[in-house]
Amino acid sequence: MLFRSYVPGPPLRGFVHDFWLYDGYAAPHFRERIMPSGTIELVVNLREDQLRIYDPDHPDRCRRYSGALVSGAYGRGFVSDVLEETSIMGVHFEPGGAFPFLGLPAGELADSHVNLEALWGQSAGWLRERLCASATPVERFRLMEEALTAHVFGPLERHRTVIFALHAFVRSGGRATIGDVAHRAGLSRRCFIERFTAEVGMTPKLFCRVERFQHGLTLLRGGGAPDWAELALECGYFDQSHLIHDFVTFSGLTPTVYLDHQKRFQERGVHIKRNHLPLDG
Repeated sequence: MLFRSYVPGPPLRGFVHDFWLYDGYAAPHFRERIMPSGTIELVVNLREDQLRIYDPDHPDRCRRYSGALVSGAYGRGFVSDVLEETSIMGVHFEPGGAFPFLGLPAGELADSHVNLEALWGQSAGWLRERLCASATPVERFRLMEEALTAHVFGPLERHRTVIFALHAFVRSGGRATIGDVAHRAGLSRRCFIERFTAEVGMTPKLFCRVERFQHGLTLLRGGGAPDWAELALECGYFDQSHLIHDFVTFSGLTPTVYLDHQKRFQERGVHIKRNHLPLDG
């Protein structure tokens, strides 16, 4: 399996976290749950012009998209088909970093997917064709970098209020209060929520919940047998039941089952992608 990632320089730095590429990816399981991260993703299937997205609550239901799509910021996550990810690449945007390339408020893509062609027109198909024909990761990353730079809708800049809020929420692990951040930013609570949602793709409240959940995942990856009550306190949850509730909402599993699930796949040497959770196999 080939895996490569690339961090672009200016003018995309600060908007794009990285580009990523998998080629020859194979796994013993068939589906993976993609958990909320507070970010937006652009994905291109390099093998076939199709991507299937499954409802995590109804695994027999799926929606079919073209081989180039944008995943909006999700509050519950969704399920992908591993067989369609044998050769695939994408853009992992920074929180709030995707909106200049969408041509519409990021909040309009919340909890949804959209074919890239709906946003970029025919150039989306041309980009996928060129990416498929390219022979090296370097060439593919260059093409993607050029495509993003060519599809900037308006000024390539971020609103200072949203930058300030994201720093406050991320630095505090999602524990900073919305009212306090809005006040320090000099905006009314309503205006702040509207501006944040338009650029980030989810409300500040949901973003903070996702940040707390992601902080919990980071602590669990540290190894050892966790003290669940202490972990809940460290992540800013009211109590252990609050921690369990959000874990079930975002991963579909309780924290203990999630941890056992991850360890089982890791012991088998299964590569686990960023924010992905193997579901079977």
